[in-house]
Amino acid sequence: MIKVTIWNEYIHEKEYPNVGAIYPNGIHGCIKAFLETEEDMQIRTATLEMPEGGLSEEVLKDTDVLIWWGHCAHDKVSDEIAERVKKHVLCGMGFIGLHSAHLCKPLKLLLGTSMCLRWRHGDSEILKCTNPAHPIAEGLAEGFSLPKEEMYGEFFDIPKPDDVVFIGWFSSGEVFRSGCTWTRGRGKIFYFQPGHEEYPIYHDANIQKVIKNAVRWAKPVNRLDAPYECVKVGE
Repeated sequence: MIKVTIWNEYIHEKEYPNVGAIYPNGIHGCIKAFLETEEDMQIRTATLEMPEGGLSEEVLKDTDVLIWWGHCAHDKVSDEIAERVKKHVLCGMGFIGLHSAHLCKPLKLLLGTSMCLRWRHGDSEILKCTNPAHPIAEGLAEGFSLPKEEMYGEFFDIPKPDDVVFIGWFSSGEVFRSGCTWTRGRGKIFYFQPGHEEYPIYHDANIQKVIKNAVRWAKPVNRLDAPYECVKVGE
């Protein structure tokens, strides 16, 4: 059983009626609903308003894969929580950053760059699979469309990915590395660009398939209790 924790700021859905109409149970609730149909997954959710942001040491120890959606409150996540998440990823916990989570504190700590990009509202997008042999691409067509999405464009200031699984092409002509993987310590990381809150992105069957595949790919292998440290082994 893969233990998944879905973290969401849960702000836009409560403050903006148009977003709440698309995600009445929050973006985290929408993702939970389609993941919990999978027999090999056990799902919990956590939000910013919970004590410790819902990400206590006990929760993270009991999490195999952490999914993160954030946008307007990156600075509200404490440095302590961000370091805690980083520690668990280095020990083997999987991390999936969705959409504007490219600027979340844990991902910036793990990848070490600004994670900045170019953006604009209101484009259509075609996601092209650039690595059909990758487990995250299993069962997906070579390309699929999103009628409305927020454009993210290059230059995307990220370290060189282990794999680029998807490239996004927007109707304005912009392109973007939309699905990238990295390994840090023993943890697997996947960043996936689609997911602007004003559009029903997480109701799309292809997007759901990508996230399900990513959870299975990111699950821990030989997880540690603590990160590696330099150890003197003799003279």
